Amino acid sequence: MNTPSLRETARAMVAPGKGILAMDESTPTCGKRLEAVGVENTEENRIAYRSLLLGTPGLGDYISGAILYDETLRQQSAEGVSFPQLLQQQGIMPGIKVDTGAKELALHAGEKVTEGLDGLRERLEEYRGFGARFCKWRAVITIGEFKPSIACLQANAHALARYAALCQEAGLVPIVEPEVLINGAHTLETSYDVTVETQRRVFDQLYRQDVDFAGMVLKPSMVISGTDCPQRAPMEEVAEQTLRCLQQTVPAAVPGIAFLSGGQGDEEATRHLNAMNLLARERALPWRLTFSFARALQNPALKIWQGEPANLDPARKALLARARLNALASSGEYNEALEQQVAA
Repeated sequence: MNTPSLRETARAMVAPGKGILAMDESTPTCGKRLEAVGVENTEENRIAYRSLLLGTPGLGDYISGAILYDETLRQQSAEGVSFPQLLQQQGIMPGIKVDTGAKELALHAGEKVTEGLDGLRERLEEYRGFGARFCKWRAVITIGEFKPSIACLQANAHALARYAALCQEAGLVPIVEPEVLINGAHTLETSYDVTVETQRRVFDQLYRQDVDFAGMVLKPSMVISGTDCPQRAPMEEVAEQTLRCLQQTVPAAVPGIAFLSGGQGDEEATRHLNAMNLLARERALPWRLTFSFARALQNPALKIWQGEPANLDPARKALLARARLNALASSGEYNEALEQQVAA
């Protein structure tokens, strides 16, 4: 494990004014998104869409790294350039999702544990050969009646920690993603309690596995009301309670927090990120607060593109605009006037 190199990469992933593009959708998930805009789920169309995203001129001004799927890491653009090379040409670090998905947790209906540790050491070596600099593993925590269970929290925390240790052994920075799902009628207070408990267990397990906190990036959920909550908390309260949660759970050595958008609307996620950074200016917080968004970055481009070559440039313009707006939010410099200007 090259500790200085890992720490340097982790800091670069959360560099000021930049965030991470998550585009690690599996083939079926990517297919659902394509089909939603009338595009057939073929490899040719997946390549065309990924070429749209990764070939956007100027994307490296706002994006530090991109999380790819196994298929994407091995593909080439229509011009014959591998996707990792295409990223590197823009100064964007290639990353790779390495878990194999969340499966039902035995004896705990409605809860899941993420799998993929078997053979991971060997896969990490292969991914390094393709140019990957960092990895991602997502755990899924559901809020509901008698959920989450201690068994679910502990199983996922342990898996995240073992994954992170293997990544650092291979010289790759782990993105640790314990996602507390937004689905449900739970209140902001419940979201806070569950997120605190989840992250405490995760960092306890990371410590036990000797993971270097300075050589990782945390990708957490924001503390937010459930989508079906009758009285959803306002933006300022989301920002306040999310920062409070981080202060209760995240070691100061961690260089940065790259939030997931987790089912929020495109603008909603950006505004929450900006509100957190405005509050962070007033406090001596030790971490960079940035983004690792998927749909909240990709959606506008996908809706414009719709598989039509003539729509390529407008779609790329839309992606670049959302990347810029979120980069501004990661420094507390976003405002709604800018949003309206971009929409116009």
